[in-house]
Amino acid sequence: MKAVFLDKDGTLVDAPPYNVEPRHVRLVSGAGAALRLLARLGYRFFVVANQSGIAHGCFGEEAMAPLAQRLAELLLGEQLRLEGFYYCPHHPLGTVGAYARSCACRKPAPGMLLKAATEHAIDLRASWMIGDILHDVEAGNRAGCRTLLIDNGNETEWRLGPRRVPTRMAPDLYAAAVLIAGHDEARGAAH
Repeated sequence: MKAVFLDKDGTLVDAPPYNVEPRHVRLVSGAGAALRLLARLGYRFFVVANQSGIAHGCFGEEAMAPLAQRLAELLLGEQLRLEGFYYCPHHPLGTVGAYARSCACRKPAPGMLLKAATEHAIDLRASWMIGDILHDVEAGNRAGCRTLLIDNGNETEWRLGPRRVPTRMAPDLYAAAVLIAGHDEARGAAH
């Protein structure tokens, strides 16, 4: 299976801070068309999201199931299927004891992608990680995926490094899907 791993806030959905209230979650403009294009190419969809609001006490982990359900419903409304929802509740500077720690799942670590790959038999080399900050890019690169940075202004630090260089960059999710389709077409023609 080949997958597209999607960051949640700022990539798949509009990004008010710590947005976990299902009725306020909205897909970014063009998301449905973008993901339908990728689905036609055989990609399956997985959300991989840092949810440090849990570690900071902004909301509890019980907020994740309704959020995952809302994302699945939004995609279903676009004739798409969400195959998996993975989240990291940790943050090393958190205030909630059980979650206030470093971990292997918080992006830029690749833990969520690796877990999804194991659980769903995903070919990481044939997959993409799409996100709006370089931590997403680094997580995808460390997992062995191709990576795409949505350059929508959410990356503010631009701390570059060898694992923080995306395969491609695009201004929005639809443009990202078109680039991935073109990348796949070029690779297919080369083989």
